[in-house]
Amino acid sequence: MPRSASASMTGLAATRLRTTQRSVTHPKEELMDKMLVAVFENESKAYEGSRILKQLDAEGSIAIYATAVVAKDSNGQVTVKQEADQGPIGTAVGLFAGSLVGFFGGPVGLALAAGAGTIGGAMYDLAQVGVGDDFLDEVGQSLQAGKFAVVAEVWEEWVTPVDARIEAAGGTVLRRAREEVVDARIERDTAALKAEVAGLKAEHAQATRERRARLEARIEVVKGKIRATQDRAKAAFAAAMQESEAKIKALEAKLSKAGGDAKARLEARIDQARAEQKRHNEKLHQAWDHAKQAMGA
Repeated sequence: MPRSASASMTGLAATRLRTTQRSVTHPKEELMDKMLVAVFENESKAYEGSRILKQLDAEGSIAIYATAVVAKDSNGQVTVKQEADQGPIGTAVGLFAGSLVGFFGGPVGLALAAGAGTIGGAMYDLAQVGVGDDFLDEVGQSLQAGKFAVVAEVWEEWVTPVDARIEAAGGTVLRRAREEVVDARIERDTAALKAEVAGLKAEHAQATRERRARLEARIEVVKGKIRATQDRAKAAFAAAMQESEAKIKALEAKLSKAGGDAKARLEARIDQARAEQKRHNEKLHQAWDHAKQAMGA
């Protein structure tokens, strides 16, 4: 897909799910999971980059959850050369790689577009990944025709190990911390629908008999939207728990082979992951409770 077309799509305010970009100003970053993309000039260098990341993982410098390799051909179409790991742990990488394909063309991109129905569907995929479409733009600008990229979800305490090794191999590193975009969207939608029901009921109490029937119909429509939001919250909770458990198990498997500082870092990350899992659980349950309150208001 031409760059101008991509810019036009990403400029649609109605489908834009932009998250705040975290600038890398220090070699040490907050402990969190990140979407990492390493861009290379050719395929052999990309697979060398993939081996470098796996070596850093084995050394304990980073923890890799999943990887994929993508390429952009001379026509600007992006294809997946090596798919992400299957199962919950590979979901984010698979969605991000699929979003690249969807925005820059190719048969899988056409299938994604058909399945989503709108560009908004692709943006919702990005929301599940937890990165903004500006990061997709950034990767697209770096991934020029003929280039290859390794897409990975990683945990890293320091950016220097990856940057130094990948840059020495001729690659360019782009990264973005994953955010809980879907959670925020569910909370926002639930609050807005709850307020709408309350407003309609207040109006209903003072309306004429003829007007009340129309207001009651409108209230039922909004309650239908609330039920849909409840379903989204339930699905988001289930997916998040599966992904979180898969990641924790992967970290625990690495922990059994680690020692010294690497072991201490992994233990800290596992503790943090458990705390994040609990907080995520509480937020989604809160959204569910708010939706139930709105239904009974």
